[in-house]
Amino acid sequence: MRRAPIVRAPFRQVVKRELQRMISRRIYLASCVILPLFLLFFMSTIFGGGAMDNLAVGIVDSDNSSTSRSIVRIMEAVPTFSVIRHFTNELEARKSVQQKEIYGYLHIPHHFEQDALTGMDPTVAYYYHYALLAVGGEIMGAFGTSLAPVAFSPIAIEAESLGANTEEIETFLLPISMSDHPVYNPGLNYSIYLSQPFFFILFQIVILLVTIYILGSEIKFKTADDWLDCANGNIFRAVLGKLLPYTIIFSAIGIFANFVIFDLYNVPIWGSWWLLNIATVLFIIATQSLAVFLFSLFPAVALIISVVSMIGSLGATLSGVTFPVSNMYSWVQFIAYLLPVRHYTDFGQIMFYTGADYPYLWTCYALLLIYPLLSLLMFPHLKRAIISRKYEDIE
Repeated sequence: MRRAPIVRAPFRQVVKRELQRMISRRIYLASCVILPLFLLFFMSTIFGGGAMDNLAVGIVDSDNSSTSRSIVRIMEAVPTFSVIRHFTNELEARKSVQQKEIYGYLHIPHHFEQDALTGMDPTVAYYYHYALLAVGGEIMGAFGTSLAPVAFSPIAIEAESLGANTEEIETFLLPISMSDHPVYNPGLNYSIYLSQPFFFILFQIVILLVTIYILGSEIKFKTADDWLDCANGNIFRAVLGKLLPYTIIFSAIGIFANFVIFDLYNVPIWGSWWLLNIATVLFIIATQSLAVFLFSLFPAVALIISVVSMIGSLGATLSGVTFPVSNMYSWVQFIAYLLPVRHYTDFGQIMFYTGADYPYLWTCYALLLIYPLLSLLMFPHLKRAIISRKYEDIE
């Protein structure tokens, strides 16, 4: 058994060695810098003005009357819609929805105008694709809002024929005046509550994969002995020195992302900028630690990359951004709280929506700090796996 040479300032040598590896391969620059910045640009601009618009819909006008053409003009003027096609029958429109060419369609039946004028209570039906919840909900709301005046028009026409004035008709049709005041997001802007968490959901996938790769490449390319020798056989020093450059890069990108989203794009923040950035750094460290923990269980890079890809993808659902975790099954809630992104999302929601300070946020900090401690427990197993070399030939 060969004796490892004594290395002076081993931690510094491990960091220097990793920096040289980063510079020597373009994949590191692409995955650690270019890809996260692209994700930031994508998530900060995807929602445009903050609301969905120009969603493709169709119209089936079976009546072809002046009233039906008036309804069609109303639909074409709604910003949410982009009427891309007029169908001759419902079968064609339904097939177009199923093929996802359009997200919904409006059907005006035969004799609609005649039935409306004679008080026969005609029906205008609209159908929408609800597999995409956000798009389906947006189309449903736009249809309901834009067709409300159409629903009242026969009553208004009959009331006018009986001599009622406009104010009396409005009082009769709308006896209660409603006023909406959405809290925290008065403009109902999607970017306010989706851009920041969605970026970090995607970012945590990048962090997990990069961390697994940089650790696994040492075993895959059979350089793990040199890595350990550089750290004088100290696995803690070896892992910490290897991850430190990436922690700094990812933290800088995370803080920059907060600056872009909250300063450049004027997304409101109701809390401390410093507490947010501290939580961001802790989230990055926790995500790296989760990757180290998973890799240490079975240090075969090909297998673990598949596992962390699946775990990272679950973050979009289990983070609680698109669906409340409290309404999930109890066992799913347990899995959700195993992911660092869930605690970071909790932190963001508490801060953004309530303006809470540290006394209400310290539990999120504490939970994020558990992950580095868990990864430390796996260091002896990781060192034994490296020394045994039994994972080097696993494809």
